[in-house]
Amino acid sequence: MMTAQVPAFDGQIPVWFTCVLGIIAAAGWLLAGIGLIRLRRQSDVFQPSDPLPLQASPLPVDPFPGCVIVLDDLGYVLHANEEAVAQFGEGVSAILRHPAARSALSAALRARSSLSEEDELPPVCSTTFNLDVPVPRTLHLALRALPVRRYLEGRVIAVLSDRSEAQALDRMRIDFVAHASHELRTPLASLSGFIDALRGPASGDPQAREQFLEIMFQQAARMKRLIDRLLYLSRVQAHEHQKPREIVEVSDLMAVVLGEVAPRFGNSDCTLDLSVEDGLLIRADEDEIVQVLLNLIENALRYARRSPEDPIAIILSAKRAAAMDDRWPKDGGVILGVSDNGKGIESHHLPRLTERFYRVPGAVDPAHAGTGLGLAIVRHILDRHGGRLRLSSAPGRGTNCQVWLPGADPALAQG
Repeated sequence: MMTAQVPAFDGQIPVWFTCVLGIIAAAGWLLAGIGLIRLRRQSDVFQPSDPLPLQASPLPVDPFPGCVIVLDDLGYVLHANEEAVAQFGEGVSAILRHPAARSALSAALRARSSLSEEDELPPVCSTTFNLDVPVPRTLHLALRALPVRRYLEGRVIAVLSDRSEAQALDRMRIDFVAHASHELRTPLASLSGFIDALRGPASGDPQAREQFLEIMFQQAARMKRLIDRLLYLSRVQAHEHQKPREIVEVSDLMAVVLGEVAPRFGNSDCTLDLSVEDGLLIRADEDEIVQVLLNLIENALRYARRSPEDPIAIILSAKRAAAMDDRWPKDGGVILGVSDNGKGIESHHLPRLTERFYRVPGAVDPAHAGTGLGLAIVRHILDRHGGRLRLSSAPGRGTNCQVWLPGADPALAQG
């Protein structure tokens, strides 16, 4: 039987074991140092959940009226001026991590590295990109990598601007021209076709001539209504920024509206009920508010009828707004209402009713359809007056239109 002899420990640590411990300790210190460097570098980055640190900037960007941000060559945010913090808040770093922003930063750094002279200023690299969250936005970013020897090393100046509103206005202009052209093209095509027919095959047919002339008259009237609406809408928008100063008594305003619409309710299939509280005053342009109510009544007469046999009942009302009603911008005010007992409108159409040229599909015979500008005119008039429009409807339950307007102080009317 064989036994293994284990050498006795003599109290001395081998040299090789000491070297291994030294290597492990050095590696630990190295890893700890790298971790501290990374932690410090990450602390310079704005995290979406942390407040933006307004550190002192080596560049005087705070007085700039735009959103100015100072970056290093890696894209970390070193400083954001007060305008950038106020407009974009804690989302600055998230915006600058967008792929389009990172590409623009890389282009700015390449442009700086390709300079032939030390004092030459690098070109500006810019990009426009869209963000979908938290709300859809269109942003424009312009960057310039500063010369290394002229300023502090590794600094990039970024100017960020929100172009969402400008893009929306451009899209509205394009849509407006397209819709207006389409609306005018249809009656013009009809007129051209009937004129050709009258000059050719129908020139000797008195019955066809009378029929064609009647249709041509209707199409010409349709174009005139459309052009009149477009001109009126243009006038409203031209002074939309000027707030009305006239004090109007609502009862007088309602009397004007009744005088305008009375001929439309002369037969038994249309009725109009009026309910107006006394002593209601608003600061308004009387002609424009009359136009608002006429447009709402006209829509009710045109779109509310369920069938030729069903009578239409419209209620025109005016009352004081209830206190503590969060549907309106502030307490008080006056609510003007136009409601009907018609066939109603499906809910998914309601948000689009104030768009120009938008009409509910199949709501009425195309030959008797309106211009699609009535509620757009209403919206712009109310924007000028600081008012609001609220529409509620459901199929088979009629439509209720409520117009909220700020009330006027009775003392001003007496003075």
